[in-house]
Amino acid sequence: MMRHALPAASRVLCCGPRRFSTETEDVCASQNLTREACLYVHWPYCLRRCTYCNFNKYIPKENNGHIVAQCLQRETETLLQLSQVSCITSVFFGGGTPSLAHPSTISVILETVSKQAKLQGEAEVTLEVNPTPEGRLKLADFHHAGVNRFSIGVQSLQDEDLNCLGRDHSSEEALKTITEARRLCPGRVSVDVMFGRPSQTAESWEVELSELLQICDDHLSLYQLTLERGTQLFKQVQCGNVTVPDDEVMSDMYQHARKTLHQHGFQQYEVSNFARNNSGSHHNLSYWKGKQYIGVGPGAHGRFVPVGEGGVSREARTQTLEPDLWIHEVQERGHGTRRRIQLSHLQLLEEVLVMGMRMTKGINHKHWELFSPELGLNEIFGVSVGVRELQQSGHLIMDDRGLRCSWDGLAILDSILPVLLVELERQIS
Repeated sequence: MMRHALPAASRVLCCGPRRFSTETEDVCASQNLTREACLYVHWPYCLRRCTYCNFNKYIPKENNGHIVAQCLQRETETLLQLSQVSCITSVFFGGGTPSLAHPSTISVILETVSKQAKLQGEAEVTLEVNPTPEGRLKLADFHHAGVNRFSIGVQSLQDEDLNCLGRDHSSEEALKTITEARRLCPGRVSVDVMFGRPSQTAESWEVELSELLQICDDHLSLYQLTLERGTQLFKQVQCGNVTVPDDEVMSDMYQHARKTLHQHGFQQYEVSNFARNNSGSHHNLSYWKGKQYIGVGPGAHGRFVPVGEGGVSREARTQTLEPDLWIHEVQERGHGTRRRIQLSHLQLLEEVLVMGMRMTKGINHKHWELFSPELGLNEIFGVSVGVRELQQSGHLIMDDRGLRCSWDGLAILDSILPVLLVELERQIS
């Protein structure tokens, strides 16, 4: 993950703006906040653990994929009924390595969604893919099962780096997977690449970007390597066995990537995401725009109003982490929700702020009013000395369009968010 904005974002419970021309449209948009949601489905298993990864993933002890699939289907049904949403706008299968699942898992879950809520005909259905030969050979079956967008975890085009990261694919296999995915879903293939890798230089990154632009589709996600405690790579760096680029070099890498991608027709629409030909991720945009999302599977997170049990406020929900325990809970009571917290008005606005400011377009006034009808952006941030200083330094923009970072400001979002969050708390409390 890019580390920009993460320190400030930890204060909240988590993980282009619309234009409204009439009051009727505003009311409809507000109602859609509870009537619509996107769905995230977590496949918890990987064949191996990458050296940098601290995600909720497990090496399977036995072949229980069919049981996991059954439980994913049942939990999807339960949580959709609980949310009472009438429309699922997108589905994202992540992990773990969801391309290890049988394609029938995808089709069964999509059928379950269609029975409980309207799944829009052109709804984006994304599958994360590990670019191994096994993953590539299943792409056509996944596409037939209903997947219409692939997100391919390439991470690097250098075999030496892939080995250091503990990846189980080669650069050649990654290129073949991208080619096949583009054949099946032209214009709807995203490639994930990591920078700031061990021993990587700014010069080698420039060469790799050029190679990437020759083979990629219309969407790129660029993530700065973050050293997570407890991972193998963290220990290697701590012991001095491995070195990573310093902060200044990584900043240069990020800025060079932004400029290079812009020159090749890619528009940056979020801190880490770039697209051309209107190929931005609809699913991730739902997160950044503060919309409801339902999380299914071990360790998945969700944000929705439990209308089915009389709820009127959005809840932050977390599913049980460990797969075997999660399976038992789903079989016993239909879902594995381990924790649920009703968000206060301030907590909800904190999430809307933190996620919305990740977008290059930021947060427009009408969108903010959906969540804060009494206090607009100007009322909350317009009199802040800290905000005024950020505006004067050229890092923050607040005008008739709304609140957003400048080009330079987006690169230091993790320094801007604390100022905004403090002012929000002062005004709302």
